[in-house]
Amino acid sequence: MPLDLREILIVIAHAALAAVGLWLVAIDARTHRLPNRIVLPATAVALVLIAVDAAFGGSSAQLLGSLLGMFALGGFYLLLRAISRGGIGGGDVKLALLIGLVLGWNGWAALVIGAAAAFVLGAVYALLLMTMRRADRTTRIPFGPWMIAGAIIGLAAA
Repeated sequence: MPLDLREILIVIAHAALAAVGLWLVAIDARTHRLPNRIVLPATAVALVLIAVDAAFGGSSAQLLGSLLGMFALGGFYLLLRAISRGGIGGGDVKLALLIGLVLGWNGWAALVIGAAAAFVLGAVYALLLMTMRRADRTTRIPFGPWMIAGAIIGLAAA
């Protein structure tokens, strides 16, 4: 069965987001930064694509799910930033907006699985580093890569 234009655009959009995600993983792993010059335009483009999809063949429920996902995950990370004494950075909060937007578009299951997977993967990595005596409780570990890996798991599970 051939793909229609909407399906092709969805695949292209997800591939572009995957490329941006890989770029952010490389940057965050090296610098512990998630640059606004990448995250914010990617979020704006994803928002426009989701709105266009809703207007031309998608559903308003998906648009609403995207927006709710964006604000739910972004709000959760903002809360974590407020209570974590610097453990969650501002870049993580902004990336959570993008991830929540995309996962929310794919459904609540994708959002919940993706968000939870990020924390599980990050915790396993931190525990491995601590077990190998390469880290302790004060070691800063970039969380963006685990957020992106969790998002991929959420998308795959949905």
